[in-house]
Amino acid sequence: MSDRSLRGMRLGAQSMETESGVEPAPRQRVEYRCEDGEQVFVTFSSEAEIPPVWVSKTGKEALLVDGERPVNSNEKAVRTHWDMLLERRSLPELEQILEDRLTILRERRGERRSA
Repeated sequence: MSDRSLRGMRLGAQSMETESGVEPAPRQRVEYRCEDGEQVFVTFSSEAEIPPVWVSKTGKEALLVDGERPVNSNEKAVRTHWDMLLERRSLPELEQILEDRLTILRERRGERRSA
């Protein structure tokens, strides 16, 4: 082997391009604050629309500092399966259906035990 070793670069570790002449996009740093006083800083593009609410890394909702408080009056109330069921049936009807189903289930179990 020769005295000179062949030196190369690690694959994928470094780019051959330089950053000369490259200008980053204009940005803005926005501050949000939770109800308990936790501050959250988020960097957005200067062209981006800033949301009034941001969820912090701790999972708390933070409101935009010096921003308007969002209005949630347009949102529908969440309907559960129980709410939708009550729209179709009354409580006495549901109790009757439950009793019928329990009777059918008990009869099946009784037939299986005797067989």
